[in-house]
Amino acid sequence: MTKLQDLYTQHGQSPWLDNLRRDWLLDGEVQRWVDRGVRGITSNPTIFQKAMTAGDAYDEQFSQLIAKGRSVDEAYWEMVISDIDEALAILRPVYDESHGEDGYVSVEVDPGLARDTEGTVQAARDLHARIAAPNLYVKIPGTAEGLPAIQQTIASGKSVNVTLLFSRSRYEEVIEAYLSGLEACEGSLEAVSSVASFFVSRVDVAVDKLLDEIGTDEARQLRGKAAIANAQLAYELFLGRFSGPRWEALVERGARLQRPLWASTGTKDPSYPKTMYVDALIAPNTVDTMPEDTLEAFEQEGTLARTADADLDGARQVEAALAGLGIDLDDVTRRLEDEGVAAFQKSFEQLSDSLQAKAATLSARS
Repeated sequence: MTKLQDLYTQHGQSPWLDNLRRDWLLDGEVQRWVDRGVRGITSNPTIFQKAMTAGDAYDEQFSQLIAKGRSVDEAYWEMVISDIDEALAILRPVYDESHGEDGYVSVEVDPGLARDTEGTVQAARDLHARIAAPNLYVKIPGTAEGLPAIQQTIASGKSVNVTLLFSRSRYEEVIEAYLSGLEACEGSLEAVSSVASFFVSRVDVAVDKLLDEIGTDEARQLRGKAAIANAQLAYELFLGRFSGPRWEALVERGARLQRPLWASTGTKDPSYPKTMYVDALIAPNTVDTMPEDTLEAFEQEGTLARTADADLDGARQVEAALAGLGIDLDDVTRRLEDEGVAAFQKSFEQLSDSLQAKAATLSARS
């Protein structure tokens, strides 16, 4: 068995691939990752922006769509859905074998809708209708405006990957939206699934910068600790909220856990070990979505041990020490949510501009 397979069988954590490219679908790379133990795939506007602007894998389909009179926006979504359909087919055996626990592929609504509740609800409904696969996750940002959209989508019996979570206070609201959505959903809940994508490394990028500005020995000793502490305490929150009479009543109707999904787990600081955020966040009923280089690194040097809740007092001490230096994680994570929304919108706009330019070139040739 591979280490990725051991991660799941021994510790109950599902490793997913945080990347999707058409050339990987065509040359078998995605299937090879699944064979090695990957149990799901996540995508986002930045991933598609990189995939569609690098190389020529999408050129033939894009040219055909433009020639048929499709707008650039329509062509984009048709190309995205083609990739998602292919990935869903590859992961379907994992979905079936796991009885719906894994085998999911995630696609995000237009990031421009992050502050638009009704627009998000409609976009999620449309994507589920167009793709109509049981192992599809539609990604909805966990913004204040996204919360009612999450609840309504779950209540309609559709599965959701809640993305762009940084703060535990927002995460608690997301859990409430999920539970309320399940309670409002009619009938059996077995076909409804969700994960809550808690972003990790970006927290350290922001906090380490503040610590470097402080510059004391105490501050330097806290570098690289905020993100893991924040995520570990989020796991504690997960354990607490998915227990007790309210949850047990939903389980009787077939409800599934909304598993925490650790996202942004590749290290941004080259001085940190490549598997730092993976090694420290292993626990049952969790997902870790990793870029391919982090998956490779974990296979080579990762540590297999339950760590996410091994030292919660230590995590609280880190948070207290940061507060003692004047660093408020709530303030940091609120800013990161805004920056994350803006970054995905920028990637989407850049991709649209690139496709517009390509369409103009194709028109000039015809």
